[in-house]
Amino acid sequence: MAAREVRSDSPTAPPTGRIDEARAEQLRAANINPRTGLATDYLNHFNEAIMLLEMVPDMPECAEDFLTWTPLSYAEHFWASNFKARDLAIEAYECADPKIRANFDNLTATMTSILTAVGNAMREAQQDKTRATLAEQATAWVKPLVALAGGVINGSVEGDVESVMSG
Repeated sequence: MAAREVRSDSPTAPPTGRIDEARAEQLRAANINPRTGLATDYLNHFNEAIMLLEMVPDMPECAEDFLTWTPLSYAEHFWASNFKARDLAIEAYECADPKIRANFDNLTATMTSILTAVGNAMREAQQDKTRATLAEQATAWVKPLVALAGGVINGSVEGDVESVMSG
């Protein structure tokens, strides 16, 4: 049986799930973890929302800025960004180990759900104090999830939403 040839310029990882060193270097150069196929750049999407929420208690007008935040999927984030290797980031995500990607997607879906719910509650809130309380609570919930998602991206932890949310 002949060995399958894997070219380093091939756009997808070989079916074994292993990638050759040239491909790994291409991913590393683009700030994409070759072991997980994920890029930390996506977390900037959530860090932006956190930054805006952190300003709300001291500057209530920042709530309006937070309310313009729009949830984006991994691919949508990269399509809308100026990330140089956006096509590679999207492709690497699509080729990522399904277990890692499901874990990551669960974390990002939870963050998106929290931020969306807080946005809806802020739209209903009549008082700045209520908005500030919502912002503080959302930040307390989402920040640890961003850190956990970063660990998944870097291949150092498995994200467990339930343990973070109960802790």
